[in-house]
Amino acid sequence: MVDVGVPVDEVFKALADASRRRLLDRLNERNGQSLRELSEDLEMSRQAVSKHLAVLEAARLVSTVRHGREKLHYLNPVPIRELADRWIGQYEHGRLTALSQLKRTLEERTMSKPAYVYVIYIQSTPQEIYRALTDPEFVAVYMEGTGPRSDWQVGSPVEWKMDPNGAYKDYGQRVLEAEPGKRLAYTWHPLQEEHREMVGITSDEEFAEATKERSQVTFTIEPAEEPSAGTKLTIVHDGFDSPDSKMLQSVSFGWTLILSGMKTLLEDGKRLAPAHRA
Repeated sequence: MVDVGVPVDEVFKALADASRRRLLDRLNERNGQSLRELSEDLEMSRQAVSKHLAVLEAARLVSTVRHGREKLHYLNPVPIRELADRWIGQYEHGRLTALSQLKRTLEERTMSKPAYVYVIYIQSTPQEIYRALTDPEFVAVYMEGTGPRSDWQVGSPVEWKMDPNGAYKDYGQRVLEAEPGKRLAYTWHPLQEEHREMVGITSDEEFAEATKERSQVTFTIEPAEEPSAGTKLTIVHDGFDSPDSKMLQSVSFGWTLILSGMKTLLEDGKRLAPAHRA
């Protein structure tokens, strides 16, 4: 059985139904929809849509987040990504075009309400996952020498190293919540000059406007629904000005790579090598 936190058969079963694939397509077009929104213009009752969504949630292809009184639904690419990387890759070393396209679409999508939601299941303890999010030496391993540093007390600054050979700097980020083993939240840095080429902004006016944007990231750590799946880590990155936000596009791709690297490091059980502190 593939170690994706959910039986492979459930993922394939969920994807085998045309109605469920249509719901995934609708979330791909616009993420963060409620049951009411997903039921619009479909030749299905709301009850039928709810049942299909329950199957997709059980297969972890869809994640949900409460937003006020509504339950919003988001695509979760983790099962598909891990099936491709850990199982299909054993038989097909080249990227299969269809899966590659789906993976890219899921991971680079624009989102709303909240802006970015990602769920990953890790075979590790909540305490170790929290450490992996907060210990600069640990962070440096899977973020290639970059990342945050703080004393992680509410209100404290979160310094960030953008360049592995550079120094930690205070970009105005602050700790909002810090409950070891359970929850961590902090404000996010605005776009910096070194990000300009990466996000493709050439206009000085557009860049000046983009740097005004402020967002925040929240990590929630909790036991998985099934004990064998390990620990569930949910990241919500929100507060973006629009679905076209350059920072949103950047973090949507970046967090996927970062958390996948963290999962690999924790599950491989490698000893943490000392990292250089600036």
